[in-house]
Parts: sequence; C-alpha cells; structure tokens
Amino acid sequence: MNEILKEQFFVDDLSDDQKAVITDINAYIKQGLSSDQHSVAIIQGAAGTGKSVVLMELVRQYMTDKHYRTSLVVNHPELYKAYQDLAESIPNMHVNAIRRPTSLINYAQKNNKKYDVIFVDEAHLLYSKSEPYAHYRGQNQLTDLMNLAKVVVVVYDFDQVFQSKMYWDKDLLFKTIGNRPYKTFDMNFQYRMVASDEQVAWMDDLTAEKPMKAFPDNSDFKFQVFDTAGELFENIKKRNKEVGMSRVVATSGFPRIDGRHNVEMDTFSLPWDEWDPQRTHWAKREGSITQVGTIYTLQGFDLNYVGMIIGPSFGYDKKTDTMTIIPEKYSHKEVFKKRKDIKFTRDEYKQFIANVLNVLMKRGKYGLYLTAFDDDLRARLVELYETGK
Repeated sequence: MNEILKEQFFVDDLSDDQKAVITDINAYIKQGLSSDQHSVAIIQGAAGTGKSVVLMELVRQYMTDKHYRTSLVVNHPELYKAYQDLAESIPNMHVNAIRRPTSLINYAQKNNKKYDVIFVDEAHLLYSKSEPYAHYRGQNQLTDLMNLAKVVVVVYDFDQVFQSKMYWDKDLLFKTIGNRPYKTFDMNFQYRMVASDEQVAWMDDLTAEKPMKAFPDNSDFKFQVFDTAGELFENIKKRNKEVGMSRVVATSGFPRIDGRHNVEMDTFSLPWDEWDPQRTHWAKREGSITQVGTIYTLQGFDLNYVGMIIGPSFGYDKKTDTMTIIPEKYSHKEVFKKRKDIKFTRDEYKQFIANVLNVLMKRGKYGLYLTAFDDDLRARLVELYETGK
C-alpha cells in the first residue's frame, strides 16, 4: 500500500475519540440495516478532524465483507484516485465499488441495483441541483443515494462549501433527509495539524474578517510570513527536499499577463495545477512542486508544509484592521453560477471565497508559509509577524 496514503487514511493507533465515534456509527448502521426505513449517518467536523480516517475504518470493515452490498463515492477527482489506489492494496476490497456519485447513481438506476451501505466522503461536494453538463440529471445526489441504500454514511463540513451547484447548509441537508431517520456524529478534535487550538483559531479569525493579530507562538507548528512569493517558494522547495509533500497553493483572481494565466507576483511565476488522468494524485506527483495548487487538487489531502499565496480577491481595511474579501476580484466563475432555487447574497459569495482560503491554509501538518498579493495586506501580515517573533 502506498505509505503516504496509508498514513493519511488508515491510522493504526486510533484515538479514543475516534474509536468511540466508530463504535457509535457501527451500532447505528446495524440498526439501520434491520429497519424497513432508509437512514442517514452524518459524520460532521471541521478540516483536519480525522473524518476520513473514521470513514475509511468503517469502509474497511463493511466493504471487505461479502455479506454487504456496498459502495464508496466521492465527487473529488483527486480523492477518487487516492481511494482507488488504497482499494487495490486492501484484501477483498473491490476497486469497481469506488465511484464518483454521478457514475454510481446512473449505473444503479439503469441496472436496478440496491445497496446495504453507501459511504460518501466530502458529501458537501454532492450536487444539490441538476448538472446536465456533468451528466447528472437528477435534482439532488443525496436524495438519489438515500433511495439506493438502506444506510448512507455521509461526511459533511459546511465550511468547505465553495460553489453554488454544490451548495449545502444544515437547513438544506435536513430538508433533503426529510422524514428519514438520521443521526449526527460530531468530530471536533484536530488531528491534521500540530498547530494549537489558538493557532487554528487565528486562521479562522483571519478569514472571518476579524481584527488581525500576531500569530500565536505556542506549538511546534512552523509559521512564517514572506514579503515576496519568490522567497516563499524557495523555502517551500527546501522543505520539500527535506521532508517531501510541500507545495505552493493560492486563491483565485490573478490577472492574465501576456495571455498567460499563471500565478505571477514579484519574482514568482508558476502555472496553476493541471488536471491529469494519471492515477497519481496531484499532491504526490513530483512535478507539482512547479505548479500552484488549488482546492480542486488539494481538498481532502494532507501536505507537510503549505506555502499560501493569498490572491487579489483579498485586501486590507486599515480602519478596522481586518483582511477583506472582494468577490469582484475572484476570477473563478464556478463560484458565482446562478441557480433557480436559491438566490445567493454578496455575503454568501464572500463566505464561499473565505472557505477556500481557510481550507487551503489548513493543508499543512507541520507548517504554514504565508504571503499576499495585495500590498497593504501583505505589509500588515509582515508587520504582525515581525512584532510577534
């Protein structure tokens, strides 16, 4: 089994919290399998709380047991590749039981297939509207999956919602579940980062447009602010040579220059990540050190160090001493697509953009290197970093 994937998704020494959640969900699944109703188990928690570790332990139990008709679905192309890699290395696990949700729904409906348990990772990426361009003609993928399985186990993080077509909040989730029985399993403990609770709160406060302050220095988590993206990149390359899995990431909004749509700032100029049909996911490919990662290649994955370039859609307000979010400068148009059933406000679009930054900042287990495209924002971050050292 690929050691990097194994380390991320399968943990030999599960914590007491994780063991307790697994025991509770197991009991709920057994109860649901013996019921006439279709039920939903909701694993809920923020980035880095070990939701996928819990899910994969359940997957390993049920999807290697021939007594159960099961499937694992995820709507994230890079995670889908990773789970296929893992499946090939697990005895009695069938790779073809791992699918993208549209693929599973269309296959099951066409062939009259029913399941005992369907596991859904990153369920906040399920389509909550018809998406014919992506060959999904239903109205809500969770509804379709619930109709196919006795029990659906879904992993949700509402702070990882970035697009209108995949919009979810608690109201929509419970409206979709309707009269079906459900139970929520909360995970509120941080496992990915070695950062302290106060350091995680600093990241949350920054993206929530709260007054800025110096980054707390109370753990082994490495934090540094750079005045240039070029210097940030040089340090990320050093970390990558030392410990591997260190990458530069950025948020949208960088202007095209001479026809190039690169991330360009001071001496730094690299292309965005590229979708690649090869099985090796982006975070693990050696060549991705010379590309800039996004939510599309990194959501759900761990890095060791992340070099975060805060893009042009974030500015600085001197009066309130806050980072500001400017949706008009966010160039990735998928975020703003209209839908007939929900009308989004400017503040809700701002929240989508804030979520992208928040999730990307939390990819690094051991450290975060930071810079910003906006001169005033970068200067304030540097100032706070220097005073906090």
